[in-house]
Amino acid sequence: MITDVPGVLIGHHERVGDGWATGTTVVLVPGGAVGAVDQRGGAPGTRETNLLEPENLVQHVNAICLSGGSAYGLAAADGVMRWLAERNLGIPVGTQPHEVVPIVPAAVLFDLPRSEWGNRPDASFGYAACEAAAGGPVALGTVGAGAGAKAGSLKGGIGTASEKAGEFTVGVVAAVNAAGEAVDISTGRAYAADHEVDGEFGVRWPDRPGDVEAKAAGLNTTIGVVAVDAALSKAEARRLAVAAQDGLARAVRPAHTMFDGDTVFALATGDRELPGGAGPVAAARRAMVLDTLCSAAARVFGRAMVHGVLSATSAGGMRAYRDVWPEAFS
Repeated sequence: MITDVPGVLIGHHERVGDGWATGTTVVLVPGGAVGAVDQRGGAPGTRETNLLEPENLVQHVNAICLSGGSAYGLAAADGVMRWLAERNLGIPVGTQPHEVVPIVPAAVLFDLPRSEWGNRPDASFGYAACEAAAGGPVALGTVGAGAGAKAGSLKGGIGTASEKAGEFTVGVVAAVNAAGEAVDISTGRAYAADHEVDGEFGVRWPDRPGDVEAKAAGLNTTIGVVAVDAALSKAEARRLAVAAQDGLARAVRPAHTMFDGDTVFALATGDRELPGGAGPVAAARRAMVLDTLCSAAARVFGRAMVHGVLSATSAGGMRAYRDVWPEAFS
């Protein structure tokens, strides 16, 4: 899970039922982390992403907010900022401890059709997700930002995974809400099934067509966070986010469409140093370790995408994988 990376906490808040199917997920790094972002697709909804560009001033972020609600859901980040400000967490801009500005980049996915109009996350969702944040097991499926998510013809949801890459830990959380399919509908096999580690998915792939309705064209967007306990620059962290997007592309067909605003954030907590030193040999050694982390990021993001689909339960009029292929879990 993404919480296998030390110093990373995650919390969800959602409303499902009575005209609601949406929510917010917050990734908290109380100790701060170097942040970066990679955005692909034609329909992004984001906040505070320009400051993550390597040439800009701010180096560290305090949290990442992932939310449903389309552009309306960006308001959830206000609640995250309030929660952090109450604890004096942010960039100091004055002489008093409370004079801080929390840095909370955010991205949203499109899930408006799964709720009655007007039912969407606001600042209270972000605050509640922070209140629920913890470093232990992560709830999966129809929770948080995945509450109203859709993956092609099936219900989407929150997925997470992690991997040891040498002495480092790479973790991912993804809200799977793709326009493309994450599962081969003709067989019931997830496209990223080959990334499975030690039977983690816990299913027997059905190898039969699924009885699903043709997906309706619409807006989507998969959003997520890849975290590592390495000390990276903003430029290096962005390479990690770029690589994680490759994992998304392995897990969904097609990926990064005009109807997706796929956005992946990277967090580097800085607990472990990469090889250092001056000269071309040292630089090559550092690049090789970074490449190892990037390769892991792609694999872990793909695995998290599969977990998001397999863990989802029906909501908002969407059938889940377990409804279409129940025998996979027997």
